[in-house]
Amino acid sequence: MTEPRRRARLIALTALAALLFSPPLVVIFDRPSEAGPSWLPLYLFLAWGLVIGLAAWLMESREEER
Repeated sequence: MTEPRRRARLIALTALAALLFSPPLVVIFDRPSEAGPSWLPLYLFLAWGLVIGLAAWLMESREEER
């Protein structure tokens, strides 16, 4: 992957992370459900895992791409 393309994808990943962790979206999952606790911890864990996984995938360097 060329450097400008990688840089653009990392900027898009940063924008996605900012969207996922923005207060309006986080407040949606902070409401308690009728059957138990709120979904906030699960949402934060999954969103953070998604961001880390995508960052690892983008930063992975393969020899055939060089």
